Amino acid sequence: MLSYTCKTDSRPEMTASFFSRIIFLGTSLSPIDFEDVIAEPEGTHSFDGIWKASFTTFTVTKYWFYRLLSAIFGIPMALIWGIYFAILSFLHIWAVVPCIRSYLIEIQCISRVYSICIHTFCDPLFEAIGKVFSSIRATVRKEI
Repeated sequence: MLSYTCKTDSRPEMTASFFSRIIFLGTSLSPIDFEDVIAEPEGTHSFDGIWKASFTTFTVTKYWFYRLLSAIFGIPMALIWGIYFAILSFLHIWAVVPCIRSYLIEIQCISRVYSICIHTFCDPLFEAIGKVFSSIRATVRKEI
């Protein structure tokens, strides 16, 4: 038999910290506690017996429905996610990485041609412009 305890003296309000505990996509969600869902504000409290009964009802229902849903959908969802990640791994290994590597090999040849063109045409131009502007002298005078 399951036994649950409930703290009747501390009933936190639902604040931004509850929402900040939920992390989206790629990580697991924080466990949901009774106080996160049913939060009575300060100054408003139900009877202790009702609070304990609702806590027990919530906790037992959450526990057994999770088990029931896991028993019904756990294996089919594991199968679906296993197939999905197998396909994703297959495509990554046999399609994505070879395409990226072949692209980098082709770009390497083009980058050499581009580098030769820049050094042939742009370097002399910029050197000439640099020599033209190197003879300019600027002085600052302070007039009173």
